[in-house]
Amino acid sequence: MTAHAAALRTPQQDRSRATRRRLLEAAVECLAEVGWQGSTVAVVAERAGVTRGAAQHHFPTREDLFTAAVEHVADERLAQVRASAEQLPPVGPGRTEAVVSMIVRLYTGPLFRAALHLWVAAATEAALRERIVALENHVGRESHRAAVEFLGADESRPGVRETVQATMDMARGLGLANLLTDDGARRAGIVRQWAGLLEAALDDGRAADGGPAGGRAAC
Repeated sequence: MTAHAAALRTPQQDRSRATRRRLLEAAVECLAEVGWQGSTVAVVAERAGVTRGAAQHHFPTREDLFTAAVEHVADERLAQVRASAEQLPPVGPGRTEAVVSMIVRLYTGPLFRAALHLWVAAATEAALRERIVALENHVGRESHRAAVEFLGADESRPGVRETVQATMDMARGLGLANLLTDDGARRAGIVRQWAGLLEAALDDGRAADGGPAGGRAAC
C-alpha cells in the first residue's frame, strides 16, 4: 500500500468506527425506550443517522447488532467502574458500601433496561438465546472479578464467594424493582444494610488472616 493510499484509508477507518459506535449506542437507547419488538434495524439506523444499508454492512443481522450493542456498553461501563476504583476509600466499611453502591448502579441504568428486553426476547427466540447466554456469562464474570478485587475478598474462605455472588444477585433484583418506579430511597437503605452484612463476612476473613479487622489495627 502506498503512503497516499494509507493516508486515504485512515479517515475511512475512523468514519467506519464512528458509524459503528453510533449504531451501538442507538441500539441500546432503542432497546431501553421501546423494547425488542420496536427496535428494528431501520429504527436504529434512523436514530444513528445512517442508512439501513450502512447498518447492515456493520451488522448483517438484527441479533448481531443488539448483542454487540449491549456488550459494547457493558464493557464501557465496566471500564468506567475500574477507572473509578482509584477513588474508593481504604479497606473497611466505607469502601465496602462504596463498592456495593457501585455494583448496584450497574443494574439501575439504561443498559440494564436494554439488557432485560434482550433477556425476555431470548426466552422465546433460540437464535438470540445462545448469544445472550454467552454475553451474560461474560458480563457476569467480569463484574464478579471486579467486585472481588475492589472488596479485597478472599474467595478461598468458606462462604465468601457465595456472599459476593449474592451481592450481584441483590443488585440485579434492585435493578428490576427500579424499572417501574423510582426506588432510590428504599434502595439506599438496602445498600447500607447489605454493605454492613458483607463487611462483617469480609472482616471475619481478615481477622482469621491476622490482618486488620474492620479497618482497625489488630491488637
